[in-house]
Amino acid sequence: MIYEPSLHTAGIIVSAFLILIGLLGLLKPDFPSLVQRFPRSRVAGVILLTVCLLWTFWLVATIQMGEFSSFRRPLLIALPIGYVLVLRFVDEFLAVRALGILCLLAAEPLLDAAFLRYETSRLLITVFAYLLIVAGLFWVAIPYVLRDQINWRCLHALALIYGGVILTFTFRQY
Repeated sequence: MIYEPSLHTAGIIVSAFLILIGLLGLLKPDFPSLVQRFPRSRVAGVILLTVCLLWTFWLVATIQMGEFSSFRRPLLIALPIGYVLVLRFVDEFLAVRALGILCLLAAEPLLDAAFLRYETSRLLITVFAYLLIVAGLFWVAIPYVLRDQINWRCLHALALIYGGVILTFTFRQY
């Protein structure tokens, strides 16, 4: 395992994130209009892509690659080159694409936290991790769908309820 998170910590982080998103979407009526500028924000894209680069660089530098360890050095060289090329040539929806990459990276620690746990409620974290993976794939490949998803008020309500359920199980079972 690359990460050593506990299921309790993962549950707190996921539930806090979901409850925050749910409350912002439901209680602030102008929240969708504020977030509408995010998909085309160059600054947000550069910040998120830099976080993704640092996280990926750390992963490639530290993970056990087994028989593929000879690829470590070329990957460590290719990552910053790819970062510069993406910043130079991918202007459209850079923030959404970088958010998608971040979702893909964030799913793995959640899956690690739930790995080999006996509680059935661990599946709440696992389902959220797989939802992050699906959302991340969509946002990287088809970034304009986030613009439509921002206005889904039912999604905010579901996030609030799901976050509350995860928080309940976090303090009762993990």
